[in-house]
Amino acid sequence: MTKPDTEMLETLFQDARRTPPDLPEGLMDRIMADALAQQPAAGPRGWRAIWLAIGGAPAVGGLVTATAVGFWIGVAPPSNLPDIAAQIITGTTLATLDEGSAPELSAFGWDIEEG
Repeated sequence: MTKPDTEMLETLFQDARRTPPDLPEGLMDRIMADALAQQPAAGPRGWRAIWLAIGGAPAVGGLVTATAVGFWIGVAPPSNLPDIAAQIITGTTLATLDEGSAPELSAFGWDIEEG
């Protein structure tokens, strides 16, 4: 579309806005009644609503398991993971690099070992 076509189209829209169409008698009341009939009933409130929003017992069980495993890995990591908790408590770094050596890159934690 060119600029003159856009201006003509906007003029037509302004004319249409000035004279809105008349609705048949009672149409808006029927539309509103249908809309209210489609609304869901009020659900539970409080803790029960939160419980259902999370997903119930299976989802809460998964969240508890993930939290426990994350805490366990954070406190006592497997041997191939850096012990971040000990580094934070003691203030030491896991690896120190000599001038000519390249870091040994493994699958876990190499970015933390850069120093």
